[in-house]
Amino acid sequence: MSKDHSIKILYFIILAVVLGAIAGWTMGEDALMFSWMGELFLNALKMILVPLIVSAIITGMTSLGDIRQMGKPGAITIGFFGTMMVMASFVGIIVTLFIDPGANFQMSAMTTEGIPEARATVADVLMGLISPNIVGSAANMELLQLVVFSVIFGAALTVVGETGKVVINFFEGLNNVMMIIVGWIMYLSPFGIFALVALPIAQAGGGAAVLDGFSAVGGYVLAVSIGLIVQGAFMFLVMKVITGKGIGYIKDVLPAVLTAWSTSSSSATMPACLEYTQAHGLKKSATRFVIPLGSTIHMNGSAVYQTAAAIFLAQVYGITLGFDDYLTIMLLAVLAAFGSAGIPQGGYLMTLMIMSVIGIPVEGFGLILAVDWFLDRAHTTLNVWGDLIAAAVVDKYIDD
Repeated sequence: MSKDHSIKILYFIILAVVLGAIAGWTMGEDALMFSWMGELFLNALKMILVPLIVSAIITGMTSLGDIRQMGKPGAITIGFFGTMMVMASFVGIIVTLFIDPGANFQMSAMTTEGIPEARATVADVLMGLISPNIVGSAANMELLQLVVFSVIFGAALTVVGETGKVVINFFEGLNNVMMIIVGWIMYLSPFGIFALVALPIAQAGGGAAVLDGFSAVGGYVLAVSIGLIVQGAFMFLVMKVITGKGIGYIKDVLPAVLTAWSTSSSSATMPACLEYTQAHGLKKSATRFVIPLGSTIHMNGSAVYQTAAAIFLAQVYGITLGFDDYLTIMLLAVLAAFGSAGIPQGGYLMTLMIMSVIGIPVEGFGLILAVDWFLDRAHTTLNVWGDLIAAAVVDKYIDD
């Protein structure tokens, strides 16, 4: 897709976001009539995820050369992911402690409706990295296991030698085909984004219901929102210092950011991230390696959100946290972000894991459900923003 087409689609996406918000706000539940357009758009994105992830990661790995000599790009990618998520969880702690949103909260506002009963443990996250049946994982859209397999498969291809070139060429061709399909889907994105923006507002009952939900836990929403903005600005400054990229890069990748907001899914936004980073001029070897990997394990927004949620609920229940508790929350938030699925509300179980470790009653999760539709979109947008930043940084250190 050319830059001219990307700019035109960006304008249409912005218009779709505005019109979707207006439709959901003013029409209320009547706006649910547009839900099929959003579902169709999401289904189109999900349709290509498995072949796109597999082909993008494998070709990304092989384009970096022999894994035994890869060293620098891989180390920079993982190091950047880990550093940014530690920073994100730290920002979540500091901002929430400063605002203190749970100090005077009224417990009568709690509801337990919709709370997941299952809980995840650290062992569950670690065990979930490896799939005993990769075909089953692909069928069930278990993307983290698929990413791990693809990284291993691509790494193995880099050391096979001449006999592996046929396989590499196959996945290169598959990736090229998938990117063409991505471009076709993005032409239809404004219609899907319009519906996906209108839908959660309509489900909440329209503008008045949305305002009621926000007024109940406004301090918590403010804390998370500020934390996300601070972390996003920090990552932008890091990119600016390292690569020199600025407003021009933001303009080129903004359609992917808006897609993240509308879909509330890092995984569903991955095709758009690949499309617009490559249109900007980033090397394919960087984007194919960083974007798919980041869409499943690089969750800055989730780290901010989960940390803030845990501390807010601790404040609500009057649980006094010490330095060790904050350190535990920070580490668990990073680990939980690594294990969170890149789908809407994918971090529910991870948030509950953090709550259970520090002794917060599971019923407290009901406090934040009323505004979760908004914050889920907000922290997913930061998740995707972090992947776009990481791709630009790693691109700096990969030779043509």
